[in-house]
Amino acid sequence: MFGIAKDLGIDLGTANVLVYLRRKGIVLREPSVVAISRYNKKLLAVGEEARQMLGRTPGNIIAVQPMRNGVIADLTVTEQMLAYFIRKICGGRMRFFKPTVVICVPSGVTSVERRAVLHAARAAGAKEAYPIEEPMAAAIGAGLNITGPEGNMIVDIGGGTTDIAVISLGGIVISDSLRLGGAKMDEAIVRYIKREYNLLIGDRTAEDIKIEIGSAAPLETEMKMEVKGRDMVHAMPKTVVVSSEEIREALSQPVNAILERVKWVLEHTPPELSADIVTRGIWLTGGGALLRNLDRLISQETGIPVYVADDPLSCVAIGTGKALEQLDALHESYVETRFQ
Repeated sequence: MFGIAKDLGIDLGTANVLVYLRRKGIVLREPSVVAISRYNKKLLAVGEEARQMLGRTPGNIIAVQPMRNGVIADLTVTEQMLAYFIRKICGGRMRFFKPTVVICVPSGVTSVERRAVLHAARAAGAKEAYPIEEPMAAAIGAGLNITGPEGNMIVDIGGGTTDIAVISLGGIVISDSLRLGGAKMDEAIVRYIKREYNLLIGDRTAEDIKIEIGSAAPLETEMKMEVKGRDMVHAMPKTVVVSSEEIREALSQPVNAILERVKWVLEHTPPELSADIVTRGIWLTGGGALLRNLDRLISQETGIPVYVADDPLSCVAIGTGKALEQLDALHESYVETRFQ
């Protein structure tokens, strides 16, 4: 079916782009950031190189994240970013053989947003583009048996969206999607530091704080961290020390929003599948799954075992790649017909 093209599975995330090369595995992992010229919109840097420019660019350069809340915010820049990554992997062979692409979309996207993702993939050089819903790809990547009659519950917390789904017999039985993920957690930390310390920090600093001392539930040993930013009163550089308890308070709103939607999905799950979930547990994937004690908090609030996938950051990309390798056999409920 695929000829000799280098076929790709793409996890087009708000924070990162991961690309799975058929029969090779994940071959690219780069931030979803692009640096362009302010005047002629020329592409200057993509990925990690562009991420280093966030908040540091001179007036003639703009560093942007073309994905917002799991969907495309800037179609032209997204196409340029995808084209760069596809060329980087496929090289000169694209002149003769264009790749087939399976690309992830959040479960709650509109038909317009779904078409935009597929259009971007085709405009970037794909011969054919197929969508797969993120919770389905995450479940496949986490190694869950999605084709059996047993119910599996997956919570995929990405940079821009959180997808929650119950899967059985190769299809999504019930799902919910929030336009909330790691980026909203970072914003919550920025607001807290601004409110409590009159200190302005950037999103990158907030992400570092979240990774270093962030948690969803109390830690055995609480931690502290120096945070540097700009004093709002004197407009001078300033350093403060924040604790993990404070950051947990800052994160409580987005964490509780995720928890409430998990409960909602559980409440609307058919009884037979609910019994399976009690036995099989809830699985967490995505970068947000790495937040300390999030699994423990969800387990305490629901009374159900919660597990973090072995490689939560890569689950969606791995699942997309596995779907690519079995494209002929995929269930129509989660890989749709080719975008025309």
